[in-house]
Amino acid sequence: MKTSLIIIFLSVCLTVFAYARDSYLHIKVSDDIEIIKISDHVFAHVSYALMGNYGRVPSNGMIFVVGREALLFDTPVTDSLTKDLVNWISDSLKVRIVGFVPNHWHDDCMGGLNYIHKIGIPSYANELTREIAKSKNLPVPDHGFTDSLVLHLGGRIAVCRYYGRAHTADNIVTWLPSEQVLFGGCMVKEMKSTSLGNIADADLAAWPGTIRRVIAAYPSARVVIPGHGAVGGTELLNHTLELMTKTK
Repeated sequence: MKTSLIIIFLSVCLTVFAYARDSYLHIKVSDDIEIIKISDHVFAHVSYALMGNYGRVPSNGMIFVVGREALLFDTPVTDSLTKDLVNWISDSLKVRIVGFVPNHWHDDCMGGLNYIHKIGIPSYANELTREIAKSKNLPVPDHGFTDSLVLHLGGRIAVCRYYGRAHTADNIVTWLPSEQVLFGGCMVKEMKSTSLGNIADADLAAWPGTIRRVIAAYPSARVVIPGHGAVGGTELLNHTLELMTKTK
């Protein structure tokens, strides 16, 4: 009898936990853009675009808001979608974007960088991202860093850090310590993922070590935002590591 009660109790707890993970407010901006409210200061932006053989794919980014200012992490894949997102941030959140950081050099991170520069938002990126962008004749972020970058916003901080090669040679993560939110980008896979997805520019040998360093660095993460798919917790990091064994 006691065993049955314990099982029922644990099942209820897991159900409530799962519901809490999926109970964020979703805001439809357009047919191609959705906003997920993580907290009063953090929003995930989700944009949809056709990506080759993958079809119509949702890509995640992050917005960090403090007071009347915001930081934007990743853009949608085009300037026009980026313009729609920036307009929503300005009109609905009533804030001014004071900085932009891409997770890595792919279009689903900085495809809208031309528009970001056009409207005068300063951009920051891993120096490797800037070097790759230059080599591929892509728009180049304004300012580079080699290890980590701390951006200040209304008395709070966002810490962008490079832990090594994974999905790409230049991918970083961004940590919001006041919110305990980690934007992992495309090196982190959602729980539904059964593969590592696009590995055309990946370093499969280095990826496990990189994700282990991220796991060790953020044990207190309350929310983890992957590059694609559903938001979760630190279980996404462990799931990504498990997928490495299947890939091998």
